[in-house]
Parts: sequence; structure tokens; C-alpha cells
Amino acid sequence: METYRLIGKEHAFLMPNHMCDTDILMMWLLAQRFGCLRSALMVVKKSSKYLPIYGWAIWFFGFVFLDRSWEKDEQKLKSSFQELQDFPRPFWLTMFVEGTRMTPVKLLEAQEFAASRGLPVPRHVLIPRTKGFVAAVKYMRSFVPAVYDITVAVPKGHAVPSLLSICNRQPSEVKIHIKRYSMKELPESDASIAQWCRDRFVEKDAMLEKFQAEGRFGDQKIPDAGRSLKSLLVCITCTCTTYFGIYKFCKMFSLLSTWKGNGILAAGLAMAVLFLHILFEYTKLPQRSLVAAETNEKKKN
Repeated sequence: METYRLIGKEHAFLMPNHMCDTDILMMWLLAQRFGCLRSALMVVKKSSKYLPIYGWAIWFFGFVFLDRSWEKDEQKLKSSFQELQDFPRPFWLTMFVEGTRMTPVKLLEAQEFAASRGLPVPRHVLIPRTKGFVAAVKYMRSFVPAVYDITVAVPKGHAVPSLLSICNRQPSEVKIHIKRYSMKELPESDASIAQWCRDRFVEKDAMLEKFQAEGRFGDQKIPDAGRSLKSLLVCITCTCTTYFGIYKFCKMFSLLSTWKGNGILAAGLAMAVLFLHILFEYTKLPQRSLVAAETNEKKKN
């Protein structure tokens, strides 16, 4: 219950497993439930900010963008982390240290790598890339009191959520386990911090294995913070304001009463559909048939 008492009331560095394309959305929902959505920041790949609407939003939101080249990213991470010292309210900084979403092909590659190096072979997570994690701990441990080790799982019988399934209004269920570690508990040297991160993912993998067998993480539960009435009012207000603005815009330029106006609206709608298509193609996981073929080919080789 110590975690529940402090969550949302302190600076925290979040370390979740990267399960699907809606992991960012799930971290936002979690932050919203605990009152720190306005300060829920993330470390994401640079290409994300070029996505229509979504990318522009997270750019304005202050996300940290990486090139996935340590020579370019090291100084960028250092400066970004140090700038957070003056953040005016409790923030959550999320880093997906696996570096990419888990797919069957990527899991197979991680298993082969672990076996070749004599490491524990994962079954539900990938092997973490620890350089960014080490940098985060080094540069933020003086003003960030905790690391939240977050494990996300989908119960049997439920589909893994995706942006496309959400737009299709297909329900799913997700379970989240949170364990708080004080920054003071973490080791000092870079090598020891990296090993600490890898050990957490070994534990996370064992936890997910147990979850698949039992359908739950354990007996202790954090009470559901519930949905905020304030968030509902903000959503309703934004929706009404948006529709009213669209109506006034169409009326001002007579877009609904002329052929030219109808053409402009049709072009705008087509552009919106194109943007959504680009977003879905960017985020969706590989087709199962393609994944199976690639997996079989790797096994043969």
C-alpha cells in the first residue's frame, strides 16, 4: 500500500514492458487515474513525431525523441533529463527499455541471443537495452525518488488491444502490476545499474509466466482510482467546442451550400482518412501469416 499512497504524488521513472501499439495509451490512462496525466512524459523514437496529429501532439507535449544511435542520443538524454529538475509538478517519465514492441519474431531473436550468451531465456519479454536506463538513473536519481517497475498483461481469452481494435470498438482487458523501487536502492556503477535492469526483466518474465497460468498477478491489489469526473467534463467540453467550431467554419465559408465547398470538405475528409491509414500502418503488428513464415525460416537456419 506504500506504492498506492505515493503514486501520482512524486516524480517517478516508469519501466513497463512493451507489449503492443497501445502501451503509450495505457500509460496515459494509468496516469490519468492517478492525477498526473498533464505531466506524463515518455521517451520515444524520433520518427513518431512525424506522424499526423499524434506526432505533433506529443512534440508539443514535451516527449523525449531518440534517433536510436547512442552517439546522438547520449547528450540529448542527459540534457532532457536535467531539464526535468525544475518541473513544476510530479511527473512520470516512461521509457520502454526493450526498445521495441514484442512480436514472435523479435522474441525468437531475443531467445537465441540469450541462449548464445548464457543468459536467462525470456518467454514473454525482450532483453532490455540498458544504456538509456543507466543514463536515466545517473542523471535523475538526485531529484526522482522512485522507479516504478510496471508489468502489463492481457488475460487469456482477451485480444491484445491495438489502435485499430479501439477504433472498431472491440473490448479487451488489461492487468497492470506496479512495484515501486526507491532510487536509493539502486546500485551506483553503470554496470551494476544495467544488471539491475536486466534482473527486473527476468523477474517480469517469471511474473508473466505465472500470470498466464493463474490469470492474476497476486492477492494484493491497488484500489481502482476510478474515472475522473473532471476528465469527463474536459472531454465533453472539447468535443462540443470542436463540433461547434467545425459548424461555424463551414457556415462562414458556405462549405455545405456550394459544390466548391462540398469538394473542399470531401478533400479534407479524404486527408483525415489518409492520416489515420498512415497511423494504423505505422503502429500495427506484422500479419500472423508473415510472422509464422519468418519464424519458421529462422528456425530452419
